Amino acid sequence: MSAEGFVHAGSAGHVKRSRPQGRTPVTRSDSGGLLDILGVAAIVIDVRGRIVFWSPQAEVLLGYPAQEALGQYAARLLVPEEQFDFVLRLFADVMADEEGSWEGSFPVRHKDGELRLLEFRNMRLLDDLGDPYALVLATDRSILRRVERDLALSVRLVEQSPIGLAIMDTDLRYVTVNPALERINGLPADKHIGRRVRDTLPFLDAQTIEASMRHVLATGAPLLDQYTIGRTSEDPQHEHAWSVSFHRLEDANGHVLGLATSVVDVTDRHRAALEADRARHRLAVVADASIRIGTTLDLETTARELADVAVPELADVAAVDVLDSVLEGRRGTTDPRGPALFRALAVNAGYPTEAIRAADPPGQLARYDADRLVTQCVRTGRPMLVAHVAEADLRGIARDPESAALLARAGVHSYLAVPLIARGEVLGALDLKRARNPLPFDQDDVALASELANRAAVCIDNARWYERQRNTALTLQRSLLPQHPPPLTGLDVASRYQPAGAASEVGGDWFDTLPLSGGKTALIVGDVMGSGINAATTMGRLRTATQTLAELDLDPAELLRHLDKITAGLDNYIATCAYALYDPHRGTLCIANAGHLPPVLVRRGREPELLDVPTGTPLGVGGVGGVAFRTMSLPVGPGDQLVLYTDGLVERRDEDIDMGLGKLLGLLDGPERELEQTCDRLLRNLRGTGLHEDHDDAALLVARVRPPETG
Repeated sequence: MSAEGFVHAGSAGHVKRSRPQGRTPVTRSDSGGLLDILGVAAIVIDVRGRIVFWSPQAEVLLGYPAQEALGQYAARLLVPEEQFDFVLRLFADVMADEEGSWEGSFPVRHKDGELRLLEFRNMRLLDDLGDPYALVLATDRSILRRVERDLALSVRLVEQSPIGLAIMDTDLRYVTVNPALERINGLPADKHIGRRVRDTLPFLDAQTIEASMRHVLATGAPLLDQYTIGRTSEDPQHEHAWSVSFHRLEDANGHVLGLATSVVDVTDRHRAALEADRARHRLAVVADASIRIGTTLDLETTARELADVAVPELADVAAVDVLDSVLEGRRGTTDPRGPALFRALAVNAGYPTEAIRAADPPGQLARYDADRLVTQCVRTGRPMLVAHVAEADLRGIARDPESAALLARAGVHSYLAVPLIARGEVLGALDLKRARNPLPFDQDDVALASELANRAAVCIDNARWYERQRNTALTLQRSLLPQHPPPLTGLDVASRYQPAGAASEVGGDWFDTLPLSGGKTALIVGDVMGSGINAATTMGRLRTATQTLAELDLDPAELLRHLDKITAGLDNYIATCAYALYDPHRGTLCIANAGHLPPVLVRRGREPELLDVPTGTPLGVGGVGGVAFRTMSLPVGPGDQLVLYTDGLVERRDEDIDMGLGKLLGLLDGPERELEQTCDRLLRNLRGTGLHEDHDDAALLVARVRPPETG
């Protein structure tokens, strides 16, 4: 074969010898990276065993340039002497058989003298004149085995990988998919091949996915671990999640072959993350509820706070109802199978809706029959969930048919009632409805609503018991205080007692006016530290002791010393007290102070003044050793007023006590008023402004010296 000829290998194994008569169009391929790696050498040997064609790859593989190899006897040039006979027989067999061929590995001598094991493919060819030739294809056996191993490994990894793998061409059509991807997508391989993502996976955001693929093809930058969420045709009720990565594929020459896609089903991880997010959200809601619910010990306020937390976090409409028997102090009901009587405490909606009209107005009693869900909720102590409300369900939710019609018009589609349980007792129910919120209540909502209800129930129960205790203490307090001042010689008096606000307990403040022998009058104001029934009871005991001691006509300081000893034995209670003794015949006022705020003296034509009465320690501090109390005596005349009060009148948590005392003096200044008017003025301006919380009770006693009677 001449150097300028071309050898054409046809399917029949013939070689056509021809001469070029012009340039034949050839399309250059950028592929062939694998052939470059293998370095396949092509050698043609004529029937005499001489080399007539030597490819550049043969020169690289064996070291002989073409000018040294062409025309040489192949066996002498390349075969070791000990293999010479074997090669000649093999060559003869191949050339004698029209379909002759041989493949296998054989050691060949390199130009440097080293023997190298090559992998051969030999075949017999004929040219157009019928002359036979042997075509030898050879490559380094170690390289071939490495490529074969890599290929086998790749095939096994792809086929057996739990990760879904696919090859896409440059038009983003599937070329191949592995079994894992078939399972993930729910489609066999033949439903993928030749199709795009949009054709095979309509449940995904195919437009975004293909845009990402095109970006990777264009830039070569891989896109890793992209989250994709969708609902498959096999499981349309639940969301699934996949982590998808894209890599551009290139050959050894950098030619873009397509795109490799890996897909990992991370649905379990996705759902776990969602559950963790929901758990964190529930904790955040519960933490917020812990701050917002139970800010006071007022029953209605606590119920409103629960309803405010539930809307719109849990429901569009929320109602808090407490069993009337619980408010009455009765545990349980007489007929567990009968109707339930509720008192509505709070109702809230996230927007104007007719469902509000179906709820019971706060403060009103409502009767629910035994077949109503809220009744069953408090009877069983278990949540009642109707995820998807039908028309028939509304009759079990609403109080009556009219209310059921209102709920239907409001679009209520999901309902949940959870019991309010505190200290083992069912107090009532938290009633939740959804209308605008499209999602039905589920078990997560049940768990969150139950947690909120349990926390709120404790606060409601505390408020309930506090209210009962406070009412008891207040009743006791009022029963121990004088209801109407007795007739007094030379004095007019007015008094007030005001309990603390609803958020605090009844205290131990008291006042007294005692007519004594010789026309004298004792004026007392005291304050037992503490609150509740115990403080009120101690106050009653001290008031009785003070009345008894006053009958002995003791000096005010001496009376306080005896009272201090008595107080020291009253369960470690401490009290303050201001005791004043008015003598109309002498026109004097004697005052002693046991740790109390200073009295105010208002003289006609002068500014009110705080009396600088020597202040002893509070009662109960001195004990058996006694404490030195001192009596201050001062003259008083007609029209002079003495104002005794407790710290609840002037003290505020957010301001200095001196500011309160200054306000008191300012309110007492000015034209003379009726004593009752003076009391009302002081309470209204110092406690009734609405700017402060009345955290303490207050007692007030105002006495004015009457002009002497004439005639």
